[in-house]
Amino acid sequence: MRISGFVLRIIRQLFRDKRTLALMFLAPILILTMISLVFSSEEYEAKVAVVNVPQHLETKLELGGFDRYENKDAAREAMKDGKLDGYVTFDHSSSPDIVVEGSDPSINGAVMKKVQTLFPSQAANLSDQVTFLYGNEEMGMFDSFGPVLLGFFVFFFVFLISGVSFLRERTTGTLERLLASPIKIWEMVVSYVIGFGMVTLLQAALISWYSIYILDMMMTGSFFNVLIVIVLLSFTALTLGILLSAFAKNELQMMQFIPVVVVPQIFFSGLFNLDTISEWLSWIGPFTPLYYAADALRDVMIRGFGFTDLLLNLGVLAGFSLLFITLNVAALKKYRKI
Repeated sequence: MRISGFVLRIIRQLFRDKRTLALMFLAPILILTMISLVFSSEEYEAKVAVVNVPQHLETKLELGGFDRYENKDAAREAMKDGKLDGYVTFDHSSSPDIVVEGSDPSINGAVMKKVQTLFPSQAANLSDQVTFLYGNEEMGMFDSFGPVLLGFFVFFFVFLISGVSFLRERTTGTLERLLASPIKIWEMVVSYVIGFGMVTLLQAALISWYSIYILDMMMTGSFFNVLIVIVLLSFTALTLGILLSAFAKNELQMMQFIPVVVVPQIFFSGLFNLDTISEWLSWIGPFTPLYYAADALRDVMIRGFGFTDLLLNLGVLAGFSLLFITLNVAALKKYRKI
């Protein structure tokens, strides 16, 4: 009887905690659904163009699935803008020259597969005629996914540590004492952000240095630009973690935000090609911080872009941080008693 009574108490306690029930039943369904939609998507069809096709080849080649460009400069600009994955030129008679974007090995393979349909008899020799706009033929999957994983793990740990730390400030009564003092709420939030941010800066530098110089992750651009992206991403994770901790009563409830807020971002960060995901799901990506951070990190580490090329992504990350700081101030007002 004592065991049965204890079991009933535990069951009643669990059913009173709606967040725990949602974590147990809804979060796995959500994540599995996203995985299913990503891996059940259609095969990616590369966007390839042809440039300067000789007249004697016009009738011999099947060019129906290829875009047309007047010159190589226009095709190269289109590739830099993300409108093309590769293009084929015919400067040397009927022998093609192939240029691929190069930042994603899986897309490079899709480009070559499509180009081979033009020259089935030369398929074995086409790899000798490939030029890479970014990266090189030795670039592996780790080099391609590395910037995304770097951003994800920084975001994950900063979010978790900042949220739990700020939650402890509340549960131990420190926050209540601070709110009873003359300090303004926005001053307190900014102080927490700066304090955690200084430690975050060291974390960003260490993780980035280790990934690039010890794990030998591909690095084409400036290490300083990588640090800027990682620090801004860390501030976004920091302010979001502090914000969500205001709605948690204990560490378990803080952990419950991870499968809902953090994990889904990995699906929209560029680790998987968004062009192959259903349109009704892919629109979520631009509303997640990791979407912009991963794009910026790839731009620096793989494509070698400079600081001015990163301004859009950096501005969006800064905007996320300012938004979360503003919401933090509003959320903490409910704790001020005087």
